[in-house]
Amino acid sequence: MATPIAQMPFVLSPAAAPVERHGRVDLHLPAGDGPHPAVVVVHGAPLPPDAADPRDWLLFRGYAALLAEQGLVAAVVSYHVEDLAALPATADDIAGMVELVRADPRVDADRVVLWFFSGGALLMADWLRTSPPWLRGIAATYPLLAPMPGWELDKRFLPVEALDATGALPLVLTRAGQDAPPILAGIEAFLDRAAHLGRSVRLIEVPDGRHAFDILDQTEQSREAVRTARDAVVELLRAG
Repeated sequence: MATPIAQMPFVLSPAAAPVERHGRVDLHLPAGDGPHPAVVVVHGAPLPPDAADPRDWLLFRGYAALLAEQGLVAAVVSYHVEDLAALPATADDIAGMVELVRADPRVDADRVVLWFFSGGALLMADWLRTSPPWLRGIAATYPLLAPMPGWELDKRFLPVEALDATGALPLVLTRAGQDAPPILAGIEAFLDRAAHLGRSVRLIEVPDGRHAFDILDQTEQSREAVRTARDAVVELLRAG
């Protein structure tokens, strides 16, 4: 029997941090009183109706522990999208969860990064369009940046279209070289648009990585890519 995705091991083995559950947000807490910079982790979508809560996946618990080791509060949010028509409400829900994280006294509300994974990256379009001063950057790992074939998507959720030449928000993108062709095409369109607008994107390549390489491909290449992405996020929060 295949291992459920929730139980697939993360490619690194950081020590688990203390975790608090607040509604649909899990806070993985670093040592010390803080306030600490924070990373809000937004998992992928859509998920199967019977999928385990992503906050309990070894994948996202691993990323959160990795960030907490660096003195950051890692906030893993939980949401569920079965129908793409639910994206507007979901985007509003996530914005509310981000504010819940910023309001925690252990969080430095002026130093936050949003980290999107897979289909969750469609939800980053709003933040690209309007970036508040406390948002220090956006990270995206094997992101879905354009609709999959056959999808009808509100233009609000097209990250490529949301890029603007006036934006200065730092961007970090991890590309899995063996990802699905539509996902790779969306990433290429995003990078081309960013280059045309003069927007800088820090690109982390995983040439042999598949979608979800951070659980599927237990290789040194995968581990190094995850470490590099983590370090890039830390740099965003400690800059300035």
